[in-house]
Amino acid sequence: MALRPILKYPDPRLKQSTEPVKVVDDEIRKLVDDMAETMYAAPGVGLAANQVGVMLRVFVIDIASEDEPSDLKVFINPEITGTSGTLTWEEGCLSFPGVTEEIRRAERVTVKALDRDGKPFELEAEGLLAVAIQHENDHLNGVVMLDKLSAMKRKLLGRKLARAKSESAEA
Repeated sequence: MALRPILKYPDPRLKQSTEPVKVVDDEIRKLVDDMAETMYAAPGVGLAANQVGVMLRVFVIDIASEDEPSDLKVFINPEITGTSGTLTWEEGCLSFPGVTEEIRRAERVTVKALDRDGKPFELEAEGLLAVAIQHENDHLNGVVMLDKLSAMKRKLLGRKLARAKSESAEA
């Protein structure tokens, strides 16, 4: 396993749609392992393949809190097949370090995908897991947090990003 650099906005690869995985093989499993290690080290609760520069439909999520055992979920070629309800959640993103924004999402989702071994599964999720699935799936479609905000909020977020970037440069 290896840590991979996480792309930061405005890297253009974050705005590109990803391609389906044709075969789940050792190369894809290594990608999944690297992504999980990178996500845990960041630390974050989710990471999409294009956030590490790989343009494939893969993301990993682990919403377990620090005092709980790891619960890594792997989604290869995910497809959200149903949504219901709405909620607003304070979201962060590893590609937007130091920034959080309230984003409106579906409260519950149903998703079909392949697991780390290429076996199909379907999952119904709510709360934080549903939010994380939607957030990471957006990444695979070239949609970033910024795209979910009003024009005024996008402008304010641009300022936050500039401030966070200058603070990290000074550190």
